[in-house]
Amino acid sequence: MILREIVEAYVATGEPVGSRTLSRRLPMALSPATIRNVMADLEESGLIFAPHTSAGRLPTDRGLRMFVDGLLERGALTPEEEEAILARCRAEGRSIEEVLAEASGLLAGLSHAAGLVLAPKSEAALKHVEFVSLGPGRVLVVLVTEDGQVENRVIEAPQGLPPSALAQASNYVNARLTGRTLEEARNALEEEISAHRTELDDLTGKVVEAGLATKAGAAAGRALIVRGQAQLLADVTALERLETIRGLFERLEAKETLLRLLELAQASEGVQIFIGSENRLFEAAGVTMIVAPYRNARDRIVGAIGVIGPTRINYGRIIPAVDYTAKVIGRLLG
Repeated sequence: MILREIVEAYVATGEPVGSRTLSRRLPMALSPATIRNVMADLEESGLIFAPHTSAGRLPTDRGLRMFVDGLLERGALTPEEEEAILARCRAEGRSIEEVLAEASGLLAGLSHAAGLVLAPKSEAALKHVEFVSLGPGRVLVVLVTEDGQVENRVIEAPQGLPPSALAQASNYVNARLTGRTLEEARNALEEEISAHRTELDDLTGKVVEAGLATKAGAAAGRALIVRGQAQLLADVTALERLETIRGLFERLEAKETLLRLLELAQASEGVQIFIGSENRLFEAAGVTMIVAPYRNARDRIVGAIGVIGPTRINYGRIIPAVDYTAKVIGRLLG
């Protein structure tokens, strides 16, 4: 209960809380001395710390994690709040990018932090694939999709690859895998190879695998939509220094962020919460990221939506808002 009170005071004010204040807030009669003894145990366990001598205590990232996982009483959205989210995210007359930008702004407003959405990649099916030799050890892969997009990739060719292998690779893909998205084609190929049902020899199979690799273009066609960055600046004390916020903004704009957010979303079945140093992307900025995946009509995870804010974000309010908004976006994509 003492840990809960320290965290809730931190979320509310961002300020350390002392034993005398806690003795007034707790629903039981405990003396400041007793509370100080418990706080010493919590500090020894790495759950709270003193920001400076003779101050009150603040929760550590570990303490916040314990609170979120075991002590947090998650609120539920009211019917009015759910209807407000539905109204803001309705797609009539708007592109999916406009709807996603609106959803990002909505979460920014609800959380008083930055809202972000990783937009889905175009999933047009393959229409034609060609493998062309560029000389020893290099192959050009031309991917043409049914919506007219063309992507050129240069891959390394295995040693000893005969000239006929590229024609065989092109014929195999165009006969067996067109009409599927790149990821679907890749998965089908892996299934055939693992079941030893493919007509390709080992070297040709490696060329096709490399040519259809989805990671090479995982960030292509995606957009990270961020709204409400200015709200982070309004809480500089919680984020310690303006320089750390600048670093956060730079990371949000970096290409690696798109890939990492997608990996985080694909690895989860629901809302994921990354607190401070737990999150390698933002560990230096003292922030929390709450993110949830959203799915398309085929129940495939295609993007992520969430918020980034100070570690004293209102977890109980924001977690259900992110979860519900992700589900609304998924229904729109259906």
